[in-house]
Amino acid sequence: MTDQISGQSSPSSPERPTVTAPAPRSRPKPLAVGGIAFATWVMIMIGAYHVILGLAAIIDDDFYVLGRDYVYEFDITAWGWFQLISGAVVLAAGIALITGKMWARVVGIVVALLSAVENFFFIPYYPVWSVMIIALDVLVIWALVTYGPREAENL
Repeated sequence: MTDQISGQSSPSSPERPTVTAPAPRSRPKPLAVGGIAFATWVMIMIGAYHVILGLAAIIDDDFYVLGRDYVYEFDITAWGWFQLISGAVVLAAGIALITGKMWARVVGIVVALLSAVENFFFIPYYPVWSVMIIALDVLVIWALVTYGPREAENL
């Protein structure tokens, strides 16, 4: 009981804690969740593409034909192994994005950046396709940087 004069509670009555309901979480915008889903599935697709390109280069050295002289020339078999390994990493990063963890987003950004650089060096072999993959990598980076972890968790 509270003493009317002093306003203090008497020792015989325990105070009840005030319970408040948690504030409702605002729902993420569909575009935000769609952006993360887009980044996830495009990374999985790009990773699979890198793996297939790598296997083609490893299996048949003459599969890729260099069009014009290019400053950067590589041994096709070595490039195939590089494509295969980097494709597996991009694929794994895309699958990790499904978890919605922040570390997966950071890895996804770094891997998409490296994939874009890798495709820059692949331009003389498949110019149009390489430029398309670079554009998709840029969109993946944008999608992962733009939206926060709340949207990623709702994937």
